Amino acid sequence: MNIKKYLSIVTGAAFAAISLTSCVQKDEWETPPVNCNNKFAATTMTMAAFVALSPSSGVYTVPAQDATHPEVIFDGYVVSSDENGNFYKTISFQDKAENPTVGLQMEVDKSSNYADFPVGAHIRIKANGLRLGKDRGVIKIGSVDPVFSIGRIPASLLSRYVSGVCNGNGLEVAALKPLELANLNVAKNEQYINMLVKVPNVQFSSGDILPVNKTFIDYVAGAGTDTDRTLEDASGNNVVLRNSGFFSEGSKLLPKGNGDATFVVSRYNSSWQMLIRKTSDLNFAGARVDSAPPKGGTAIAFSGSFLENFESYSPTNLEVYPKYVNDALVGNRYWQLKTFSNNKYIQLGANSGSGPYVTYFAVPVDFTAASTLKFDVNVGFWNGNALKVYYTTNYTALGDISAVTKTDITSFFTIPTAPLSGYGTLTPAGTYNIPASLTGNGYILFEYTGNGSGVTTTLQLDNIQVQP
Repeated sequence: MNIKKYLSIVTGAAFAAISLTSCVQKDEWETPPVNCNNKFAATTMTMAAFVALSPSSGVYTVPAQDATHPEVIFDGYVVSSDENGNFYKTISFQDKAENPTVGLQMEVDKSSNYADFPVGAHIRIKANGLRLGKDRGVIKIGSVDPVFSIGRIPASLLSRYVSGVCNGNGLEVAALKPLELANLNVAKNEQYINMLVKVPNVQFSSGDILPVNKTFIDYVAGAGTDTDRTLEDASGNNVVLRNSGFFSEGSKLLPKGNGDATFVVSRYNSSWQMLIRKTSDLNFAGARVDSAPPKGGTAIAFSGSFLENFESYSPTNLEVYPKYVNDALVGNRYWQLKTFSNNKYIQLGANSGSGPYVTYFAVPVDFTAASTLKFDVNVGFWNGNALKVYYTTNYTALGDISAVTKTDITSFFTIPTAPLSGYGTLTPAGTYNIPASLTGNGYILFEYTGNGSGVTTTLQLDNIQVQP
């Protein structure tokens, strides 16, 4: 190589290195500006006006743009995220970053959409050639499909219809403000579908955390399954929280507390199901609110000799007994006063109910003075064992009955397992001899455990008797 040419190359390289180094201070490199261009220059209508084009039945196909059909372009803000697996090949968005008026869902044949369109992303949709309509209770937009009324937009064509809106420094991402609603019942309204909302004073139902604290999703042979959990509020309203079997945070335990729930409103046909993006959407740091608090317990008296035949109580369906505690630990059903053939008793069943029920009837006893326990029992429409009997010495009336130490004495009694249809008759269940070692004040607990979709057996109790 010519020596002059060699020196020229070396000198040029050294000069370039010096020039490059002089632009860097303290090992920090300047971030190059992002070249972001708005693919669709301007909107031609509001998202609300577009959604209003959805027919009451069937679908509406937006005409392709031509000389007689103008562009149909509107803006939205992404509220969903598939980063943690709870949204699958869909993007939910609303018309405004706060105080939205309408929401919409887009079917896309593409995953990891959060990478291109994160939560809060300002997007612009050119809808020409797409279909709009209600699919299984939710208004959606998607592609023309030979099989489905509204198909998934192919990944290769997504950019034809959706683009981010740029603000000069890259994709515009807004800080969303969830629409605040009074309670869960208000959230179950068609106008909020695909919107991001927040509801205060919410918690998981007691059946989801008691007696075993469940995780966000169930696992079968190590694989996650789509799972429903139940949210409830202080007003006694409840709704399903739907979690995908692919939810990356699915193995986390459900939080036991109470607080704000942020979710995207959704529906599957007539069934409401709310969707979170991540577990931090649930801020349940507060103390739980008992939507079905214990009743009675205002005149507790410990005795070693008594007979409770319920004849002194009225009216029918009474749930408050001052001398006892009636505690619906899971669900909202209590032991109620009933009358048949001029005889009064208490009764509880899960028939026609929804979800699990665990309810206690706590009877105070002076175990030092007492020697035996008896009661009469009857069942109706038996389809499984629903009654257990315990004693406890560390329960405080109207306190947390889930935290007490219970000794199961059910096996000392005979609980009917018939009839399968109709009702039997109240008969003595047997006698339990209270051990001499059991002393002090405590309670006999009659526990009913049932489920509206499982054991629904009706139980009747009468003539609860303790003798010295």
